[in-house]
Amino acid sequence: MAGKAFDMIVVGAGPGGYVAAIRGAQLGLNVAVVEREHLGGICLNWGCIPTKALLRSAEVFHLMHRAKEFGLSAEKIGYDLGAVVKRSRGVAKQLSSGVGHLLKKNKITVIMGEAVLPAKGRVSVKTDKGAEELTAKNIVLATGARARDLPGLEADGKRVWAYKHALQPPHEPKKLLVIGSGAIGIEFASFYNTLGAETTVVEVMDRILPVEDAEISAFAKKQFTKQGMTILEKATVKKLDRAADKVTAHIEQGGKLTTAEFDTVISAVGIVGNVEDLGLEALGVKIDRTHVVVDEYCRTGVDGLYAIGDIAGAPWLAHKASHEGVMVAELIAGQKPHPVRPESIAGCTYCSPQVASVGLTEAKAKEAGYEIKVGRFPFIGNGKAIALGEPEGMVKTIFDAGTGELLGAHMVGAEVTELIQGYVVGRTLETTEEELMNTVFPHPTLSEMMHESVLDAYGRALHF
Repeated sequence: MAGKAFDMIVVGAGPGGYVAAIRGAQLGLNVAVVEREHLGGICLNWGCIPTKALLRSAEVFHLMHRAKEFGLSAEKIGYDLGAVVKRSRGVAKQLSSGVGHLLKKNKITVIMGEAVLPAKGRVSVKTDKGAEELTAKNIVLATGARARDLPGLEADGKRVWAYKHALQPPHEPKKLLVIGSGAIGIEFASFYNTLGAETTVVEVMDRILPVEDAEISAFAKKQFTKQGMTILEKATVKKLDRAADKVTAHIEQGGKLTTAEFDTVISAVGIVGNVEDLGLEALGVKIDRTHVVVDEYCRTGVDGLYAIGDIAGAPWLAHKASHEGVMVAELIAGQKPHPVRPESIAGCTYCSPQVASVGLTEAKAKEAGYEIKVGRFPFIGNGKAIALGEPEGMVKTIFDAGTGELLGAHMVGAEVTELIQGYVVGRTLETTEEELMNTVFPHPTLSEMMHESVLDAYGRALHF
């Protein structure tokens, strides 16, 4: 296949790459995808999907313990961590093979191997059978990112884990330290804490879930603490002393250094883009702190070269990558797509309670100079939440006092990762408070709290 020509070559088959390839094929382009490891990328194989499967097991386990509350009885409640992990891996495998099927169905050429870009419009792939040379006027980089390793806190897969080890644990944590309280850290803390591990979370910022609205972070922290987690904010893990069966962590907080012993440490201190060994610098691609610099259309500034998803910077979310993939494929096919607006992308964290948000936090809205109206509604005021036995949570909405524009929405509680999409659609349609107030929400549902939160912003809440 020496020098085989395509209209578009996609490097990386994660949620950005494979979606870009499918959209390109739908628009009549001849597309090739190069992937070095797994179809579906980290998201399907080692990220979003398998973690949700683990968290679902933890959620069911937690509910079994609450059987009595619901008038039910369950005895000898237990779990088999190996079986929980096996289910999670099965879910990931099913979806990964589904991606393979979709690529085949769309007649996309898939080449498994490592890509290098030796020159503009060229991709050289190192495969099991040697090198394959491909050419295309348009190349889309979708190589994703990996866990950041901080000096001294590097994962070794024995006692100190990155997300991959935490998804296939070599042993069961009894005393766990999680470094970092972003989505990845908090989800693993939530999972292992629910299974009974004594869990401590260390966050360098002044609050956990630092990208969320401060009020939501505080609410979540209260719930985690109630569940037995120890949360240390404005704290740093300075070093780890590793032994065969334990790790001693040196933790600095408020100018004081203390040590504590754990049998397991999970490092979740962010990610770095996979920008190395592709030949990008030689092509003149600008790289800033391991991420490719792009414009609003994901163009790198090098003619015909695009970068999407995690490699192109924050927010590091699968759904952002997919949308950028569609946008770029449409651009290449000569269409006029809208750029993806980062502020209209929802973030979801699947801990217990769940956290979800879109748009500006209260602090960011004020910082941007808006005069705002803020509404809140608690789960305890909602019939469905009480019937579900999930009365802990809140919905918060932020409006521009002048125009009624929905600037942001922030939620914590049961199923909020599903509810948030209502506000996302609202923002895409450029909704104001009036449309939201005039929308009839079905009863009894959790979504009624979204309505009430909007009403509350204007002093009109009915049930609180």
